[in-house]
Amino acid sequence: MAIAIVAHPQGCLLPVRAQPGARKDAVIGEHGGAVKIAVTAPPEDGRANEALVELLRDWLGLQRAGVELIGGKTNRNKRFLIRGLSRDELLELLRAKLG
Repeated sequence: MAIAIVAHPQGCLLPVRAQPGARKDAVIGEHGGAVKIAVTAPPEDGRANEALVELLRDWLGLQRAGVELIGGKTNRNKRFLIRGLSRDELLELLRAKLG
């Protein structure tokens, strides 16, 4: 798995490739060093970003404050701060969930 997770003082940074306006909400897999996530919400008024945060939070089993968008608000390539997990813990969780 070649997802470019970076350590951060509050947890770690997870790169995400967003696919707004999809048929269903789903974590698809890996794409160019990032986790590819599809959401049905359109990329308007931050709705897709909110859907990405909720989907990631539920998928990783974290509390509401555990996932925060910190980069790429208007871009398909985004960075999320994942609080409460180290780089290695997140990598193991992603391996288990993505196979």
